[in-house]
Amino acid sequence: MSAETVLFIVFAGIAVMAAVNLIWQRHPIHSALSLIVVMVSLAALYLLLGAELLAAVQIIVYAGAIMVLFVFVIMLLNAGEEERTEVSHAAKFLGVPLAVALTGLLAWRMWAFAPAAAASAVTDQNQTKMLSRLLFTDFTFPFEMTSILILIAILGAVVLAKREQ
Repeated sequence: MSAETVLFIVFAGIAVMAAVNLIWQRHPIHSALSLIVVMVSLAALYLLLGAELLAAVQIIVYAGAIMVLFVFVIMLLNAGEEERTEVSHAAKFLGVPLAVALTGLLAWRMWAFAPAAAASAVTDQNQTKMLSRLLFTDFTFPFEMTSILILIAILGAVVLAKREQ
């Protein structure tokens, strides 16, 4: 195995463990910190795959700005530790087979589309140029809608915080 493969497996494992920790944490700040670890490890995976621009955007936008927004909202709402409730036996009985089935379906679909994804890979020389052209031509509307959605989330957090005071 090459060093790149080992690093990929390590960072993928860190991402999965941090994602599981994100779900199991009781305190929202600890969950947010776990999400930051997931974002940074995904940026490392992007770097290993040769997508330097996506890695930089992942760190700056998601691990930086969005996570600061999440932590700001959590602190503004003064969210405390979550109390655990008892899970029903039916949920436990149906949850595990459903999770295994969905994971199998996802793995099967990824396996089926792996050659097509490899054939459509872009070269390093035009990756940034191609991505920016697509972002500001074909995907301008979704880009702007995402910006508006983030603005609405900020305004909603402020309104909720003011309402509780």
